[in-house]
Amino acid sequence: MHDNNNYSDEKLLSELRAFQHAVEQWATKRDIWYDCGFKSYLDHVDGEPSETQPVVCVQYYSSDFELAVYGNLEGEFSELVRSHGFHYEPGMFANIHYYPEEGPRALAYGRYFRWLWICSLVREDFADVYEELYGHFASRPDDLYRLGWRDYEILLARIFQTQGFDVELGPGQGDGGVDIRLLQRDPIGDILTLVQAKKYAPRNKVGLEAVQAITGAAFVEGAQGMVVTTSSYLPGAREFAARTSGRIDLKSSDNVASWCREAENGIVRNKSSLVSAHAVERLLLDVRQKNDGRILHASYGYNSTHNSFAVVLKETKHAALLMSLPLQKLTDDGYGQRGTEAPLIDQRAIGFHHQDTVWRAKRRVWGDGRVSFWDGDHLYHVWDGQPTNFDYYD
Repeated sequence: MHDNNNYSDEKLLSELRAFQHAVEQWATKRDIWYDCGFKSYLDHVDGEPSETQPVVCVQYYSSDFELAVYGNLEGEFSELVRSHGFHYEPGMFANIHYYPEEGPRALAYGRYFRWLWICSLVREDFADVYEELYGHFASRPDDLYRLGWRDYEILLARIFQTQGFDVELGPGQGDGGVDIRLLQRDPIGDILTLVQAKKYAPRNKVGLEAVQAITGAAFVEGAQGMVVTTSSYLPGAREFAARTSGRIDLKSSDNVASWCREAENGIVRNKSSLVSAHAVERLLLDVRQKNDGRILHASYGYNSTHNSFAVVLKETKHAALLMSLPLQKLTDDGYGQRGTEAPLIDQRAIGFHHQDTVWRAKRRVWGDGRVSFWDGDHLYHVWDGQPTNFDYYD
């Protein structure tokens, strides 16, 4: 739990639910609560939240509710929102973003929603481009206990991968007391380490039985053993491990925080440096020879149509690095305001290989096999190779 001037997670959520209930009751009484509801910012955009100006929730609505946003109920509605310590901004496509008023409470909300976002990153393949995942636990190791037990195991597996181990994450249940297997390749002989993750409350210390169990498993497989806990160890457990001549290692959250600092430092914030200019040049040469699934397109705009093109530099199952591609106009109306355009895929695109135009996105495969990439602002799909329309008139 994060306390910021006594704003616990439970208190923040209680206030938010009370606010949402008050808005629904107020709108229902005025007969304008049709096809309305609330969802979280994370569910709405699947993007990184702001810690200083957090969106506490997003409301979607139908035309009836516009009386509260733009009509004769606007003053009354604004006062209701202010009375609960929030303010709002109408968004595009019939939704409203709600924000807490500035102050310690807003900072507490920011930390809470960032925590939810951090938890959403504890998934395979996200960690190689999202340094925030490691940075959070490096500075706040106590938050390790707030993770679910399976997320804790997944996070440890991701950390060990950054250290160069071949990692096998167990099924989570029926694993014989071994949560993670680490294989370290060595010319003299590979070294296998069996890891048991113990997500315990600080007051619940790991005892002798758990250390004896991993020792037994390690002996059977001719391996090393390790216990990693969010708590600490009873003296008997430490004394037993000390008698194993270094075969069993006991680690705590302080060790995990140190590993996270190392992992965070290993993820370069300038994402463009993760792929060399030469590799980008070869990639562009390859993709312009044919219609290629690595060329992406996104269309956006409100009462206008804008286009954005990108190329996939690197991708894993859940994440990707994208590089922006310059636009070339193919046709226009004589004023440059309406026409068709396509990406420019030649030597000039190399100039887009720098920090400001290489960014990360979340990758998703849909049920019909289509792949999309979401960067928090734009949803990219594979470009079909055809000119796209632009229209700047609104």
